[in-house]
Amino acid sequence: MRLQRFLAAAGLGSRRHCEEYITSGRVTIDGEIVTELGTQVDPFEQTVTFDGERLRLERKQYFALNKPVGYLCTHHDPGGRRNVTELFPSGPRLFAVGRLDETSEGLLIVTNDGELGNKLAHPRYRIDRTYQVQVAGHPPRSVLNELERGMYFSDGKFKAESVRPIRKQGKSTFLELRLREGRNREIRRLLAKVGYKVMKLQRVGFGPVRLGKLKPGEFRELRQAEVNALRELVKKTSAPRKQASPGTRRRKPSSTQR
Repeated sequence: MRLQRFLAAAGLGSRRHCEEYITSGRVTIDGEIVTELGTQVDPFEQTVTFDGERLRLERKQYFALNKPVGYLCTHHDPGGRRNVTELFPSGPRLFAVGRLDETSEGLLIVTNDGELGNKLAHPRYRIDRTYQVQVAGHPPRSVLNELERGMYFSDGKFKAESVRPIRKQGKSTFLELRLREGRNREIRRLLAKVGYKVMKLQRVGFGPVRLGKLKPGEFRELRQAEVNALRELVKKTSAPRKQASPGTRRRKPSSTQR
């Protein structure tokens, strides 16, 4: 199998990160540093190490974590801040699927399945992410409609798939927002642009997985049905579209088919 695929399967993260590990000289096969992408490896006959640590194919594990405020999702932080993987006992090398910023909380999928995790985090698969957000003030329906229409930023158009008010609490309002890309600080930037400050941001759903009654810092292993449902999501989205054969005329739809 290709070396970067083996590294992802061993829990080192996405294939892109694994490719960076290879080209930076951090991976060896049978004691020799390998920097060429696409190198083939037999994990059952050869010894592969990363930063001197031997890697093995491990049983795939999938967890739902309620990320507390104050934890990061990145593997390495120059400031030494806490990482969500520190909430798990020592064992397989785990990583978070996607990210929630330090001041956000809620549902994270944590796994050692690099291949599936990378697909789940990729924007092309447009997996539903559901959030409960407390904002200062009481935004009218016209503002919520604006969030659903979307707004342009320097790095593209951001929009919520749906927004609905849940309840009012004093001078604040709880909203439920559903996104399909989860770009960097997307919710905070959208709400700031329409003049509303985020007081609390919690993710409560990712695809078919729900936060449920997990308390901050608690985690549970995903049920097999949940894992299967996540796999189906990326399988359906990535299925190639059927194209007409060269020279084949496409039938014009009737007025009732448009």
